[in-house]
Amino acid sequence: MTRSVPFLDLRITDDGEFAALIDAVSAVFRHGRIVMGPEVDTFERRFAEYCGRRHAVGVGSGSDAVLLALLAAGIGPGDEVVTTSLSWIATANAIALSGATPVFADIADDLNIDPASVERLIGPRTKAILPVHYTGKICRVPEIRALCERYGLLLIEDAAQAYGAMLDGRVAGAFGDLACFSMNAMKVLAGLGDAGMVLTDSDELKDRLVALRYNGTINREVCVQPSINGRLDTLQAAILLVRMDRVPAIIERRREIAAWYSRRLAGIVDVPVERPGERDIYYTYQIRSAERDALKAHLEASGVEVKIQHPIAMPDQPAYREGVKAECTNARRMISRILCIPAHEKLSNTDVEYVADRIEEFASTAGKADAR
Repeated sequence: MTRSVPFLDLRITDDGEFAALIDAVSAVFRHGRIVMGPEVDTFERRFAEYCGRRHAVGVGSGSDAVLLALLAAGIGPGDEVVTTSLSWIATANAIALSGATPVFADIADDLNIDPASVERLIGPRTKAILPVHYTGKICRVPEIRALCERYGLLLIEDAAQAYGAMLDGRVAGAFGDLACFSMNAMKVLAGLGDAGMVLTDSDELKDRLVALRYNGTINREVCVQPSINGRLDTLQAAILLVRMDRVPAIIERRREIAAWYSRRLAGIVDVPVERPGERDIYYTYQIRSAERDALKAHLEASGVEVKIQHPIAMPDQPAYREGVKAECTNARRMISRILCIPAHEKLSNTDVEYVADRIEEFASTAGKADAR
């Protein structure tokens, strides 16, 4: 019997969460501080404490977070920033909008940036390395940190997909000179719209970020640097404060689903692997198959919604094809094989079994013991 299994389910189906969110929004309506209200301060403080950082500055989106982090760090025209070839295009766009030039490193088989490729691309104009913790797995950030120290570069984490992920006991966002997060509706810590955060331990960078998120002004009047209106809304902060407490349970459910998939599907497709010391949050659960397109069609015909995330390497995007430095051989190979299957916390065990059954069915129908 065909089921319908959505890739994500953004409905609020828990009555307790629904009531708590209504109460939080009502409190904002009552106090009336819609712009930069007290919930923003509280959310920033709790976010910084969770990540073990001195400062957290709330901004309007994850894209704002990366752009403002770059601007606060003084990165601009004439500079190069090395980043991954595989991410949502917002990562590259933030570098370009700062006035700097993105340089695209290749990825390793875990889909995260390859430190060896990064080092080959470091040049005299390189100012920073901006790795992405892709799919909710922290990249090999100790190796990236070592490169930054060796070459005198800034480390800016794009942790948009990785709130709550851990490596050797440290959470995403704890490693960089600056760290950037997204809390849009698709994330594990999800707002009801867009929201972002920038972390730092530097008082100077924090002060710059506070000015930059409000058109580069001090005390709302004196403009010290042209910037955008990138503040975090009070309503989103209120919503995110409610949802922070639910994140541990969400992560554990996603990890439970991921472990179940991995047991069922290993040997049929390539599945994600956690190395010792890693705690992935599975923002997405990405399988890989040489028969990806046929498998995708089979799952969709069976009512399973799947995604290819992301189908174009960033240096292959029209905006970046000309004149960029890039290594992306492995990224292009992986992009032809990757497929995200539903792994969100609202799935039932029956949903998860159904998805795995359909993948096994595909392998059997194709007459292959190994669809990789």
